[in-house]
Amino acid sequence: MKLEPCIEALRGPVLARAIDQLASIDSDIRTAVARIGYPIPRLRQPGFATFLRIMVSQQVSTRAAAAIWNRLEAACNHEPTPERLLSLSDDELRAVGLSGRKIEYGRGLALAIAGGSLDLDGLVHLSDEDAIAKLTELRGFGRWSAEIYLLFALSRADSWPADDLAVQIGMQRLKGLETRPDRKTMDRLAEPWRPLRGCAAILLWHVYGAATLDG
Repeated sequence: MKLEPCIEALRGPVLARAIDQLASIDSDIRTAVARIGYPIPRLRQPGFATFLRIMVSQQVSTRAAAAIWNRLEAACNHEPTPERLLSLSDDELRAVGLSGRKIEYGRGLALAIAGGSLDLDGLVHLSDEDAIAKLTELRGFGRWSAEIYLLFALSRADSWPADDLAVQIGMQRLKGLETRPDRKTMDRLAEPWRPLRGCAAILLWHVYGAATLDG
């Protein structure tokens, strides 16, 4: 059975239909949905603030990332823009919890957008791989950051953040694997899920968070 591409924003009913398509070709997905239900959508507003928040979330726990972001958002008068970020001193950015490296990355992102070298709005006209290539030109923003942005902010249904730890653990649980799969294994296992691998990733986050699959 050939899966149909999803061209609508991944809102609740649309995401559920995509998961149903995946379940129709993968019995493990069908079993998971029967046990834990459908995942909730993870939509984010496209633009600077969302991409900055993704950077803040790199290599820290979900709780720590939320705390840092809340402080940073407050420092930007609850409306993060490139100009407001650039107006903050290094000391102010350290005070909200950003490391020196992340301050550098955040300023680089703000400067790229303010200077016009990065047009986030223009990404909608690019293919997934071209958009990823454009975003990863920025220092400190690798493939994971780009894939997360494409999935959450642009509703790219096949964006596949296979390097995400929770997605890997979700795959391990879904497929009953002895060890956590690496990127190569993730790509192989997800190949039948094209062009809905991003929807599958959202389900795998749901699997990761569901204790019912642990025992």
